[in-house]
Amino acid sequence: MNTSDKDIFERLRKGEAISPDDSQSGRLRAASYATMELVQIMNNSSNPEEIRIILGQITESEIDASTAVFPPLYINYGKNTKIGKNVFINFGCTFLDLGSITIEDYVMLAPGVKLLSESHPLSSENRQSLVAKPIHIKRNAWIGANATILQGVTVGENAVVAAGAVVSKDVPDNAVVGGIPAKLIRAIE
Repeated sequence: MNTSDKDIFERLRKGEAISPDDSQSGRLRAASYATMELVQIMNNSSNPEEIRIILGQITESEIDASTAVFPPLYINYGKNTKIGKNVFINFGCTFLDLGSITIEDYVMLAPGVKLLSESHPLSSENRQSLVAKPIHIKRNAWIGANATILQGVTVGENAVVAAGAVVSKDVPDNAVVGGIPAKLIRAIE
C-alpha cells in the first residue's frame, strides 16, 4: 500500500509530515469545516448540558457532567481530543488536535489557553507541510491565562504553567514553569 493511500488522519497521529499536495489533504479541510459547524452551535449556547453534549459530538466521546466549558472554545478537528472528569475550560481556548490532545482529570485551563498539536517544518521548501505530535496535560495541572502549549509537550501531574508562557518542552510533575520559552521556576512541595 502506497503511503498516500493510508488514512491521512492516522498518518498525522503517527507523526508523518503531510504535504499540501497529498491526495487526501482535502479531507483535512472538510473535517475542519464540519467541526466548525458544531463549534459555532456550541459557542452560541449558555446551557452547560447542551455545551457538553455538543462537545461530545465534536470529540466523539462522552463529556462527563463534572466538566465545565465556558465558550467560546475553538477546535479545528475534535476527534483527537480526550477530556477527563472535573476539567474546567475557561473562555476563549483554542485546540488544534490533529496530533491529539489528552486532558486528564481535574485539569484547569484559564482563558485564552492554546493547545497546538500541529506545526510546520522550518525548512522553507517544506513549510506548507503539516506535522503533528500529541499534547498530554496530566491530572490536576493548571494552565494559566493565554499560555500556549506546543506540539509534542506533556505537562506533568500537578504542574502549573504561568500565564503567557510558551511551553515547547515537557513540564515535570509538581513544577511551575513560565516565560518564553517556558523554563522551570520552582518545584511545588
